[in-house]
Parts: sequence; C-alpha cells; structure tokens
Amino acid sequence: MNGKELGYYLEKYRNSVFAAALFYLKNPHDADDVLQDVFFRLYTYDGSFESEEHVKAWLIRCAINRSKNLLHSPWYRLSAPLEAAVDKIQSDNAGAGDDDVFRLLKKLGRRNRVALYLYYYEDYSTEEIAKMLGISTVAVTSRLKRGRKQLGKLIEAERNAENGDKSTI
Repeated sequence: MNGKELGYYLEKYRNSVFAAALFYLKNPHDADDVLQDVFFRLYTYDGSFESEEHVKAWLIRCAINRSKNLLHSPWYRLSAPLEAAVDKIQSDNAGAGDDDVFRLLKKLGRRNRVALYLYYYEDYSTEEIAKMLGISTVAVTSRLKRGRKQLGKLIEAERNAENGDKSTI
C-alpha cells in the first residue's frame, strides 16, 4: 500500500475506527493510540481486500482486537486512572450540541454499547457484527435487545431528572 492509498483510507475511516476503539476503551487518548496502530497495520498489510466495505470491516475488526488486547494488558489494568480526571473535565465542559443518545450510549456496558454502536452508527447487520466480534448472531441480537432496554432506562431517568422527579434515578 502506498501513502496516497493510506491517506485516502485514513480520511474516510478515521472516525469509525476511533469510535470503535473509544467504545471499548472509554478513553480518547488510548483510542487515538489504537487508531494509529490500526492504520500502521493497514500500511504494512500484505493482503488484498475485496471491496471498500471489506477494508472498513477489517479496520474496525483491528480496532476492536487492539482495544481488547490493550484492556487485558497488565500495564492497562495496573495503571493509575489519570485519564478518568480528564474525562470528567471534558464531560463537565461538553457543549449543548453533543448527541445525547451517543453520550448515554457511552454509559452502557462494553458488550451492549459496542453492539449498539456498530448496528446504529456504522449500519452493520447483526450477521456482520457477529463476524466482527466472533460471537453468534443470537448473541448480537441479545446484546442489542439488552442495550436498547438499558438505554431506554437511562433516557427515562434523565427525563425524570430534568422534570425534578429524583425518585426514579
């Protein structure tokens, strides 16, 4: 792969790869590291791709795998959560234009959050998500169902909090 092709794919799929990593890691700095690693792997990849959609799926799959590896590394598990303070500052300063559903989606558990993100934001089918995550289609469907239910509860809790009803939170 040459630099021009890499630039094209980087421009086209940067946000998708970053978001996939962010949904696993919940840390923009680590997601950025994964983004760089994934595109380096693409640059050095010797294989071929069938289509643009194959490239996108390969990149997201790499981001998911790299994120999982990072989460399971001893360094990541034992490091001090300095990033949590940065995330807190960023969330306190978030603008009103942020996508509320996207923000609430980040509060879900990783499994359901990733399934919902890939399904609704990246427009993958349940079969494609199952292949990417290495799970059955039934498992993807279950995660989507559970995630929608959890998301509904979060939305309801926020609405009640906005209306001054703190008893349901």
